[in-house]
Amino acid sequence: MLTLTDTASTEIRNIIADPEVPDGCGLRIANDPAAGGLTLTLATAPAEDDQVLDENGARVFLEPQAAMMLDDKALDAAHDDNGQLRFTVAADA
Repeated sequence: MLTLTDTASTEIRNIIADPEVPDGCGLRIANDPAAGGLTLTLATAPAEDDQVLDENGARVFLEPQAAMMLDDKALDAAHDDNGQLRFTVAADA
């Protein structure tokens, strides 16, 4: 199953802790064949067949195909030179 780095967990908790974000929200990762990769969006709830990953309040909803693709991966987060938050996927250590 996908794992989250400490940084990714913290950033996800920060995103979903925003007062304007409804309770129960999480980041949803889905396969997007049209884009040729994965998409990451804020979702109010998981889809019926999503896997739910909750690491200390950092909620991630994984669409089934994305879950298979990310089974042995780790999600990390960092801010780029412009201060923009970027999530990356790497081999699980």
